[in-house]
Amino acid sequence: MVTVQAPAKTELVHRASELVPLLREKALWMDENRQMHTDVIDALTSADLLKMRVPVRYGGFESDMETVVDVLAELGRGDGSTSWTAAVWAISTWMLGLFPDEVQDEVFATPDVRISGILSPGAVAVPTDGGYIVNGKWSFNTGAQQSTWNTNAAVTPTEDGGFAPVMTLIPIADLHVIDDWHTSGMRGSGSVTTIAKDLFVPAERVLQMGPVLQGQHLSKLNASAPIFNAPFMPTACATISAPALGLAMGAKDAFLERLPGRKITYTSYENQSEAPITHLEIAEAITRIDEVGFHAHRAARMIDAKGLAGEQWTLEERARVRLDLGAACQRSKEAVDVLAGASGGSSIYRDVPIQRIQRDVQTLNLHAILHPNTNLELYGRILCGLGPNTPYI
Repeated sequence: MVTVQAPAKTELVHRASELVPLLREKALWMDENRQMHTDVIDALTSADLLKMRVPVRYGGFESDMETVVDVLAELGRGDGSTSWTAAVWAISTWMLGLFPDEVQDEVFATPDVRISGILSPGAVAVPTDGGYIVNGKWSFNTGAQQSTWNTNAAVTPTEDGGFAPVMTLIPIADLHVIDDWHTSGMRGSGSVTTIAKDLFVPAERVLQMGPVLQGQHLSKLNASAPIFNAPFMPTACATISAPALGLAMGAKDAFLERLPGRKITYTSYENQSEAPITHLEIAEAITRIDEVGFHAHRAARMIDAKGLAGEQWTLEERARVRLDLGAACQRSKEAVDVLAGASGGSSIYRDVPIQRIQRDVQTLNLHAILHPNTNLELYGRILCGLGPNTPYI
């Protein structure tokens, strides 16, 4: 066991900021090759940015949620796929902290281990002696090919004839990978499909998701750590709001970098920067970006505050984090669309960042957990006195 002094938030954000030029340099390669570049993974590892959600007894930082959001947003300013993949690794690493301590000892024995994960239960886990036999598949398995372990959701039969959700911990080497990530956006995340066939998973590597969704877990050594006092869905939702913020900030950077010397074709404006419409567009976009930051940080601050205080979560508070996630994605897309629309016909070339940013943010908004209308509806139901229409809250 190795305990280290966690760097301050400002230091971790600074490290992420220093990686932005590299991420932008490799972004086109990652988009075309549909996976993260090894130079990028090495840089994230060297900067210790993958340790933010690792327990301190394994040399991790147990960083608070606001630090995680700001670091991931800074990575998203450089590349959306990198930020998304790092977010999934952060969530899955945190999820491992809910497993029994002996399981954590096994996984974290590998320095800088990368853990990916899937929330959608795409498999069935049937009880057997000493564990479960798992069969099924998981699509959208971000970063799986560049990870060592997978936290994969499944369902297991119950005595009443129904099914209960569980989370399994599986070595990537035990899964069959289908390289089917041929998409329009978030291409560099390598979110392929993985398949389990008659795979035995020991009982200690299976968590019942009912307690997990309520903030309960099997780890004794993590029980008092503030970051592990937060329930799963608010933690996951706040984490994945960060790439939306980063993409919006990256779009602003990309637009302003191309602005000097550009004209508006078929008009008298030889400098786009002198046109009143440009002033309105950039101001509107920045207003939306500020709103993305408001929602991402409001969710993060509530998670940190309640975790430190050890307070229970109300249903409305849980739904509000889903609201913040949906609103962050919605406002991010609005900001990016404004800036992309103001970028002219030359922006459609693949080496111009704004078109990739627009594809990435559109992809985020189509994700089932991030979809704005789904999240807004959920929060509205709660305020109107109705029960939630999902257990993922």
